[in-house]
Amino acid sequence: MPSRYASITGWGHYAPPTVVTNDDLAQKMDTSDEWIRSRSGIRERRFAGEDETTATMSVASGREALERAGVEPRELDLILVATSSPDYLTPPVSSQVQAMLGAEGVGAMQITVGCTGFVYALVTAQQFIQAGTCDTILVVGTELISRWLSYDNRSTAVLFGDGSGAVVVQATDEPCGVVGHVLGSDGAGAEHIIVPAGGVAQPATHEAIDDDLINVKMNGREVFKFATRIMGQALDEALDEAGMGVDDIDLFVPHQANRRIIEYAAKEAGLPMEKVAVNVDRYGNTSAASVPLALAEAFDDGRVQPGDTLALVAFGAGLTWASAIVELAADLPALGERTTPPQDEATPLP
Repeated sequence: MPSRYASITGWGHYAPPTVVTNDDLAQKMDTSDEWIRSRSGIRERRFAGEDETTATMSVASGREALERAGVEPRELDLILVATSSPDYLTPPVSSQVQAMLGAEGVGAMQITVGCTGFVYALVTAQQFIQAGTCDTILVVGTELISRWLSYDNRSTAVLFGDGSGAVVVQATDEPCGVVGHVLGSDGAGAEHIIVPAGGVAQPATHEAIDDDLINVKMNGREVFKFATRIMGQALDEALDEAGMGVDDIDLFVPHQANRRIIEYAAKEAGLPMEKVAVNVDRYGNTSAASVPLALAEAFDDGRVQPGDTLALVAFGAGLTWASAIVELAADLPALGERTTPPQDEATPLP
C-alpha cells in the first residue's frame, strides 16, 4: 500500500456569462429547441466572450480552487492543464496559466487527450504525489470550443460549450484519492472526432479554411456507439482495481456529452439517477472541462460529503477513455458553500 495519498482539498469552476439557448442557435441554423433536447438533453450552453481565452478561464477556476484549499500559487509544485483548445499550438497554455496565476517558477504541463483530459490529468497528479516528487498540484480542465464550431453542421454545432473546472490535490498520509483507475486509447477511431486542419499534417491554408476544415468534425453515430460500450467497461475495470462494487459509489460523475449516454451508462451500471451528476442541460459538452465542472458543482451543492467515493468516467477524441475511483478525505473542508454566482445571474446572449 502507498504511504502517500493525494487528497482533493480545493475545487472551483468557471462558466462564461453568455448563455446561448437552443432558440438562439435556431436563429443561426436549421434546428429547433425540441430537436436538440430530444437528441442530447441540452437546453443551453455558455460561449466565451471576445476577451476570454482558455488561459483566462483556467485561471478563473484555478484561483477559486486555490482559495478553497487555502493554497497560494507560489506554494504549488506543479500545474496540469487538460485541454484540446489551447490559446496557441505553442507555447502550451499551461505556461500562460502558471504566469497569470503568479506561480513563479512552478512547473506546468498541458495534457491533450480530448474529453478525457481531466481524468488523465488527475491520475497523473496522483502519481507525482505518490512518487514523492510533488506535494501540491493544481489540476485544471478547460475548453473553448465555440470558436471551432461551424453553423453549417447542426449535428455538431449544437452540442458544445465553453467552461473550466479545477481541483487542488495535496499529499496526505490518510488513505484517499484515486484508488483505482483505467486509461485507454484506440487511435484506429481517430477520425471520428477531429479538427482536420491547423496542425502540421494539414496546415490552416486558405483552401482548408474555405473547406471548413479548421472546425471540429464528429461522427455522432460512431461516437455514441463507442461511448455506450466503453463507459460501463471503464467503470467496471476501475472498480475492480479499487476492490469495490457499484454499491460503494456515492456519486457518479460522467463526461457530460449527451444525456442519453449518461442515462444509458447509469442504467447499465445499476446506478439510480439521484447518484449521477448531470449538468449537460445547462452547459452542453465542455470536453475536458466537463468532468471537473460537474464535480465542482457537486461539491458546491453539497451532493458529496467527506469520506464519499466518487466515480469519474470520460470518453473522447483519440478515441480515448478514462475512469477513476476517488475517495474523498474524511477531513475535507465544509461542503455546500457556493462561491460562484447562481445560474439566474447569467447574461443572456444579445
